[in-house]
Amino acid sequence: KKREVQALFDQLSEREHEVLTHVLRGALNKQIADDLGICERTVKLHRTSITTKLGVQSVAELARLAQEAGTFPKGQ
Repeated sequence: KKREVQALFDQLSEREHEVLTHVLRGALNKQIADDLGICERTVKLHRTSITTKLGVQSVAELARLAQEAGTFPKGQ
């Protein structure tokens, strides 16, 4: 099961991983855009792509899945 979940995260691009990290830390789209030097609209597109690839619909599901994969340990 863990391998399957990790395989989902492996589908993400490097930029999607960066956006995901910020999302899981609770950053807003505008903050993510400022941090990464991209447009807020681009952040939204990355977030949509991430949730589509991972098959989740909320940040809560995203966090649970990331924890399950061991990608982002608790407290990060």
